[in-house]
Amino acid sequence: MNRNLFFIAAALLLWGLGEGMFFNFVPIRLENDFLLSKQQIGFALGAFGFFMAITHIPGGHLADRIGRRPLLVTAWALGMVSTLMMGIAKSLPLYLVGLFLYGVTAFVASPLGSYVTAARGKWEVGTALSLTTATFNMGMALGPVTGGWIAENYGMRSSYLVAFGVFVVSFLFMVFIEGQPIDKHDPEAPPQNLFNNLRFMNFLMIYAFAVFALYLAQPLTPNFLKGARGLTLSEMGWVFSAGALGNSLLAIFFSRFNPRRGFLFAQMLVALFALLIWQGAGLPIFMLGYFLLGGFRAARPMAMAQARDLVHDSQMGLSYGTMETVSAIIFIIAPPIAGFIFERDPFFVYPLSVGLIIISIAVSYFFSPRKS
Repeated sequence: MNRNLFFIAAALLLWGLGEGMFFNFVPIRLENDFLLSKQQIGFALGAFGFFMAITHIPGGHLADRIGRRPLLVTAWALGMVSTLMMGIAKSLPLYLVGLFLYGVTAFVASPLGSYVTAARGKWEVGTALSLTTATFNMGMALGPVTGGWIAENYGMRSSYLVAFGVFVVSFLFMVFIEGQPIDKHDPEAPPQNLFNNLRFMNFLMIYAFAVFALYLAQPLTPNFLKGARGLTLSEMGWVFSAGALGNSLLAIFFSRFNPRRGFLFAQMLVALFALLIWQGAGLPIFMLGYFLLGGFRAARPMAMAQARDLVHDSQMGLSYGTMETVSAIIFIIAPPIAGFIFERDPFFVYPLSVGLIIISIAVSYFFSPRKS
């Protein structure tokens, strides 16, 4: 591992620790501290997804044009500021401003993916991208337990302030990464326009449906576990930590997979998550369900590795940004739909999700690209 990947990994490990302290508890804080209904929470999370969505393509485009490092450093700085805002917020408007600003930092995804891809050396693309998922989620495995304990003993605001301190240290690691040369195409033989690339666009549609099927059951599951299953904040911290541990270990496990097969298998694990939350009982079963939800995070580098083979080097940031935009649009659409279903029958979203994932696996198997 070269020095740049080391600093990236260290920064992501700490960022995962800090984010894990508060992020999974956002729906609960919106309900407990600001008295929002389930559907209002769904709309708030959908708005968060909107602010994620509008950043990815510009972020990927700028990464291809001005370089990746400036965008990474900027995203880390914005993340610190927005977390501090959420931590000091006593009113809903200020909290939402901080939350939505945190959503804006999602533009980091495509510069980070393209930076790691370019810095990977002899590693496979899927292996290098899985590194970022694994190290981030190693931190996320510790964050929820810590954040749940802090929230239960000192209030939910305190976990944001501790996370801010962790983010400061993470930012210092990010400052030490080196810049990279900008990839350029031959002006005499420019690559095909990304949005006229039929193989890439076809895969993008497959990816969009998969993300929707995989994500639908997730947004309000924290509320489901607290309200319908009666878990305490500390118990939920253990559940979220099991999920983050699954994210990390499964990302490492999948890093050796053929990306196409890995994408299919990761979806199967998320179907098992929905099944266990729906039919399971007891803290260990819910922890196992969240561990298997790590398939959702593991599916992302598998999909990006497949897309990487479909585009030119100079379009890497834009292609990753386009895929992240598709994900973010799903994050806008899915939470209000989940909230609507939850208000009427909090159990129904889980069998619906299982059915959609089965369809997605079939579509991915028959129509996702194969290497010639």
